[in-house]
Amino acid sequence: MSQYQQLLLILHLALRHSPAIDHAAALARASGARLHIATLIPALKLLSLLEEGDREKARERYLQDHHDWLEDQSKLLRGRGIEVTTEVAWADDMEQDILDHVKELQPDLLIKEIQQESALKRTFFTPLDWHLLRHCPVPVYLVGGAHHVLPRRIVAAVDASAGGPENSELNDRIIHQASSLAIQCDAELHLLYAYDITEDYLEELGGGLKLSELTKGLRKELEQSFLKLAGRYGVPANRRHFILGHPVSALSEFANKHNIDVIVMGRVQYHGVEKLLGSTTEHILYQVPCSVLAV
Repeated sequence: MSQYQQLLLILHLALRHSPAIDHAAALARASGARLHIATLIPALKLLSLLEEGDREKARERYLQDHHDWLEDQSKLLRGRGIEVTTEVAWADDMEQDILDHVKELQPDLLIKEIQQESALKRTFFTPLDWHLLRHCPVPVYLVGGAHHVLPRRIVAAVDASAGGPENSELNDRIIHQASSLAIQCDAELHLLYAYDITEDYLEELGGGLKLSELTKGLRKELEQSFLKLAGRYGVPANRRHFILGHPVSALSEFANKHNIDVIVMGRVQYHGVEKLLGSTTEHILYQVPCSVLAV
């Protein structure tokens, strides 16, 4: 049975030739899933300068132009045996409109191209992609600069130090989603844990122990936890990666070195300052040369 039944692709107005179309189409074809493509158009402020009658005509022409283009794209996809439906609509609140589509359609995946935002802009405004990562009830597949439209190498990024049933369940969901995607695409699945032991953290825990002794002990404990998790899911030894470094930089370097197409990560809800600064998964979007599937 197919891992996916329904996919929802959200297209950005300015990205008519978005690689997300090819990625969504390839995944739909491989899985036999239905694909719904929605182009949501934010209100155009320039139209407010026109007279009311002219404004409505301009809106209709603008909408029709995008509808015609999208219909041409869908015909090409249907010719490849993909079941496609399309929609072009105005969006008063982009985030809420996307979430409404998700609620109505109940897709297995929400697919969208990563919208690059500068660090300065992220300081003052929360990017749309971050909003979706925080509030979307289904896995979010954000398409980046992947090497292949259908993934060949997928890495599940887990946290072997996570304690408690909630974090353990998140690791399980990450691996399940990564495995499902790998099965559907006949891709290679890797498991990775990037651990970052800061000196301050070790000194707090260390008491009378030397820093080097505590580092060695903690590393061994984390590695055993990671290997146990990998063994539970039958991940081959040559596809288990236990590496030192901050998760963002470590994952970026690993993705570059091993030509990874998709990183599957967990989404964690933050509050206060952490919510303002963004999570590891949110910052990964602007660092890695591949797509991110957030669970």
